[in-house]
Amino acid sequence: MTAVTDHTEHEHERDEPPEEPRGPEGAAGEAGEAGEAGETHGGSEGVWDDGLIARRGGGARGGAAQGVGDGADAYAAAVTPSGEPSSSTPSGASSGTSSGTSAATSTAYEGPLRARLDALRELVGLSRTRLDSATLAEAGRVLDEAATRRRLSGRHTVVAIAGATGSGKSTLFNALAGVTISETGVRRPTTAAPIGCSWTDGAAGLLDRLGIPGRLRRRPLQGPDAGVLEGLVLIDLPDHDSAVGEHRAHVDRILALVDAVIWVVDPEKYADAMLHERYLRPMAGHAEVMFVVLNQVDRLPGDAADQVLDDLRRLLDEDGIALGEHGEPGATVLALSALTGDGVGELRESLGQFTKERGAAARRIAADLDATADQLWPVYAAGAGWHGGRGRSWIGLSEEAREEFTDRLADAVGAAAAGQAAERAWQRNAGKACGTPWLRLWRWYEAQRSPRSVGWPVAQASTDEEATARQRVENAVRTVADEAASGLPQPWGQAVREAAVRGAEGLPEALDELTVTAGVPEGRPPRPGWWPVAVLAQAAMTMLQVVGGLWLVAQIIGISVPNLGVPVLLMLAGIAGGPCVEWGSRMAARGPARRYGLDAERRLREAAAGCGRARVLDPLAAELLRYLEVREQYVRMTGASVG
Repeated sequence: MTAVTDHTEHEHERDEPPEEPRGPEGAAGEAGEAGEAGETHGGSEGVWDDGLIARRGGGARGGAAQGVGDGADAYAAAVTPSGEPSSSTPSGASSGTSSGTSAATSTAYEGPLRARLDALRELVGLSRTRLDSATLAEAGRVLDEAATRRRLSGRHTVVAIAGATGSGKSTLFNALAGVTISETGVRRPTTAAPIGCSWTDGAAGLLDRLGIPGRLRRRPLQGPDAGVLEGLVLIDLPDHDSAVGEHRAHVDRILALVDAVIWVVDPEKYADAMLHERYLRPMAGHAEVMFVVLNQVDRLPGDAADQVLDDLRRLLDEDGIALGEHGEPGATVLALSALTGDGVGELRESLGQFTKERGAAARRIAADLDATADQLWPVYAAGAGWHGGRGRSWIGLSEEAREEFTDRLADAVGAAAAGQAAERAWQRNAGKACGTPWLRLWRWYEAQRSPRSVGWPVAQASTDEEATARQRVENAVRTVADEAASGLPQPWGQAVREAAVRGAEGLPEALDELTVTAGVPEGRPPRPGWWPVAVLAQAAMTMLQVVGGLWLVAQIIGISVPNLGVPVLLMLAGIAGGPCVEWGSRMAARGPARRYGLDAERRLREAAAGCGRARVLDPLAAELLRYLEVREQYVRMTGASVG
């Protein structure tokens, strides 16, 4: 029988040869361990401290002094373009075993899990300028650990044994190993540091990642049952409720890194609030990589063990932990006595099957992704599309909102008033060209008699109108920004509003310039085809008046033969025809004047709309498009299909 040996491995004695050759398989395993240890060191003690997940691609994981690198880049560096693990992945044992392991590992990490990790990496990259690093810290940690775990051995399954003081963790650890490895006793706490036990060579990198030194690494008893747990790396943790803070820190750190966990509870403390509220309930999504073992059932009389086990299942169900019963995925719940060995065989068989599947690491990462998705829900999907304005079920600006914004800008620049002014200008021009000369002379005389002395009130009105127009522009921008941000999660809604505010800077001044450049054009308005005819008719009426008047004067002074009928008729025809021509021209000018005014209003409205679109609507659309892209990546990261 093989005695208990220190599993120090060669990673701490790289320059010294092994004391005893272990044959081809053992040598290959040791080489795999050294390779893994060279790639990864320090566990997760570094701090991911920025929004870029700044890991050097393919670089080693540094300690706290060096920081932690970019999880997204590290994950990408751990995979070759073809999707296979990179050449830095340790080979493990023999070539045949290595090939099978590599294929199993690649299969476990390909497909949906690979797509979800890629989506999370894209999500973080798109969000780094919109969200703070603290919000993305957990996502960065998941990418870091996924990249690190993928580079390490895929034929090993790391399982931690966790529990409260006196629950019998170490006793169960020794029972599974077949020999006393972890110290047990009445002194509390007994386990002061995590102890690792590996059933197969090649786990040095995994133990390095957990920060377990060589002096605390052991091998199990090599008996007939040792092959059942081939590939298992078992970790005995300190008490999670230890009075020593360092012990609790060990538990929390390693629980975030292992592939699976065995929670050991006893009949007295299985309902402990600290266990359920601090660990089981937050880890409810990790049910598929969780074992819950009711230990010390030998202390329960009769059928009390079944009653306690049923109550434990009830508590787990209240915690939201799915139970793996009737072939459904979920946590495995067992009752045993590590002291007497009753039920330990069943746990060993369950662990053996669990380890043989070699899917625990991938399932753990998938559960971490689910937890990250729940954490990021408020900043990516909470309320998006379901609580937006006007009861809508979509994200973006509607055509109605765009038209309303355009109308508000047009109102601010006075497009309708400009059109009416253009219409009146056209009519005045028509009146000047087609009106009677006597009436135009009279209007000129009245204008000379009435000098303009109301300049100051007009100037004051212009200042008031300018202030009102600026307020209208600001109100229009605020309204369209609120409409665009309606229903978005708070960070993205704030980004949309900030984009609108940035675009609105200088918008009133730009609209003022448009009022001058795109308003009524300088010079005379265009004349319709009938205009020369009306001018000629008015000239004819004037000539009739002049000829008739001169004829009457000639008769009065005796130059012409007296005949009052004809000159009077001529004068009357000219006097009556002039106003008639002017009235007809005015009626005929209404249509062209109206079209001219509408055209001027349209030009100013289009100019204002183009200015508002370039300065406000396009930046809003860019932000909304960015959010939709981010949300699509978020949906992919959750594992749901994008439809």
